[in-house]
Amino acid sequence: MNFEQRLAALQQSSEVLLSRPNSRLPLGNGVYDRYAHPVLTAAHTPICWRYDLRKETNPYLMERYGINGVFNAGAIKFEDKYLLVARVESVDRKSFFAVAESPNGTDRFSFWDEPVTMPETADPDTNVYDIRMVQHEDGWIYGLFCTERKDPAAPPADQSAAVAQCGIVRTRDLRNWERLPDLITPSPQQRNVVLHPEFVNGQYAFYTRPQDGFINTGSGGGIGFGLAASMEQAVIKEELVIDPRVYHTISESKNGLGPAPIKTKLGWLHLAHGVRNTAAGLRYVLYLFMTDLQDLTKVIHKPAGYFLAPEGEERVGDVSNVVFSNGWIADENGEVFIYYGSSDTRMHVATSTIDRLLDYVVNTPEDGLRSAVTVATINTIIAHNKI
Repeated sequence: MNFEQRLAALQQSSEVLLSRPNSRLPLGNGVYDRYAHPVLTAAHTPICWRYDLRKETNPYLMERYGINGVFNAGAIKFEDKYLLVARVESVDRKSFFAVAESPNGTDRFSFWDEPVTMPETADPDTNVYDIRMVQHEDGWIYGLFCTERKDPAAPPADQSAAVAQCGIVRTRDLRNWERLPDLITPSPQQRNVVLHPEFVNGQYAFYTRPQDGFINTGSGGGIGFGLAASMEQAVIKEELVIDPRVYHTISESKNGLGPAPIKTKLGWLHLAHGVRNTAAGLRYVLYLFMTDLQDLTKVIHKPAGYFLAPEGEERVGDVSNVVFSNGWIADENGEVFIYYGSSDTRMHVATSTIDRLLDYVVNTPEDGLRSAVTVATINTIIAHNKI
């Protein structure tokens, strides 16, 4: 195959992938519907990002800078398009952000011409990832993400120790980005920080995940909540844990909020991830809970167990047995698009409605924290079905 033939084949393959329709999988669990295909993969990235398309400098049409995965995307509805601000990881293990858009939210996602050029602070990021996109009532679109840098206190022999903090950017159009100083909190490290979309007592409200180390939460107790007077110099002086880690549950190792919560008539609807340790390593699942409309620190409903866990192909990838979400979109008609990454490799979508999610959150029994309570709950359902 010569240069021209190979280029034509690459272009055709890309066009087929980007135009592929996506269909709901049959039956489902009644809460949400999965879809047949991932919405974004490494192969969705433009050919011109990965290949030097000049024959004189790349006569074999080799991939010059490969993409390893596309996952953990923030999501926002903007100018009637469904936008994913995806974490794109190249083969050098560096992540960056890129915007992909779809006309309907479930398929035909295509990346904008260039990835996001993220401004740096005076202390440059080594790696950036897992951005949460929030349209705040102050008029700005904010992006909160994890900024990772090498731990300066680590011994020379340790090339994996890192410090994670919350980076902040804002934009009006998702093309021009203003970098703000990193969030300051009482915790040594922060990951999975989310901005609440409304002011709380005239201040900006944040959901945090306080932790002592880059991997281990240490004394970090779960999903936290704190207030800051400004975004230009965001400082949280006190963190209150509103959803703690609990022994022998889906979130016994750690947990963190996913995207910003959705405001409903019954309360604020939250999507989060929970992590537990297994013989095969850490297992990440998603769960839902609801907080009070007036008191954001008060959890009023929390169904038992996971809402969504990895299945089939989703269980396989760079970091296997993981689902992670930091983006969802609630349409005005009540439909909800839940975007989730699987195994740090690809992006998927599941769809539901506000009404279905409220039914699930309010009417699903909570975790009784003991095997005997689980059996009693199931027996109650059995007894009701006999009536």
